[in-house]
Amino acid sequence: MKQTNRLTNILFLILLISCKFSVAQTGYHQLVWADEFNKAGLPDSTKWGYDIGRGCPNICGWGNNELQYYTVAQKQNVRIENGHLIIEARKERKEDANYTSTRLISKNKGDWKYGRIVVKAKLPKGRGIWPAIWMLPTDWEYGAWPNSGEIDIMENVGYWPDSVLGTIHTGAYNGMLGTQKTEGLHYKDLSTAFHEYSIEWNKDSISFFVDQKKYQVFINDHKGFKTWPFDKRFHLLINIAVGGNWGGKYGVDDSIFPQKMEIDYIRIYQ
Repeated sequence: MKQTNRLTNILFLILLISCKFSVAQTGYHQLVWADEFNKAGLPDSTKWGYDIGRGCPNICGWGNNELQYYTVAQKQNVRIENGHLIIEARKERKEDANYTSTRLISKNKGDWKYGRIVVKAKLPKGRGIWPAIWMLPTDWEYGAWPNSGEIDIMENVGYWPDSVLGTIHTGAYNGMLGTQKTEGLHYKDLSTAFHEYSIEWNKDSISFFVDQKKYQVFINDHKGFKTWPFDKRFHLLINIAVGGNWGGKYGVDDSIFPQKMEIDYIRIYQ
């Protein structure tokens, strides 16, 4: 009996240590910002702003030759219904663009340095669609893109429908040089089921997850801002682009529209 009790105690101690280690791995317990999208209508203006138009005059197409016009607070492109945020890309004329969509930004309304950023989403589908959940620097203290950094929590392109990619851009590692740090996973149900896309970001690394499965870690090499500009505050962006250098690589199928990205919740922990 004593031996059995001793074995039980040992197993309990191992379980306790394991649980503590699991919690310590995350280390982000305090919910500091969230949107559960429970109130129907337009997004909460205390939490969200908008990027507007075509990105002109200096970077038409937002620097990627994208085809959409981003509208502001128009329910056909952005709304909350049935407990979900809806971003909808549509085939319709707006100024010099043939498509409309929305790019929500939390800049100066939700800005963070380090933490766990979690977004549960269901993606649009179809050739020419390019949805993204990502982060940009709020203050651009290291200079223009890519020197101040970019964190792509989730990107998907419609011609590669089962693709989920997480990517880091910096002055040393970026898409212009072809040196961006990117990894991906494959899922067959991205447009029919919700998945949780997240990062865990601290002073030493940024880890990428889908449904809590870690698939990439970007390590701070402590060689300066060219490789690690991620010691400043960043904000969140959520959008559907149409076409562009990557999303439009094989053209745009106009028969797919409208297309929606649905967000169940966004939660930020520190």
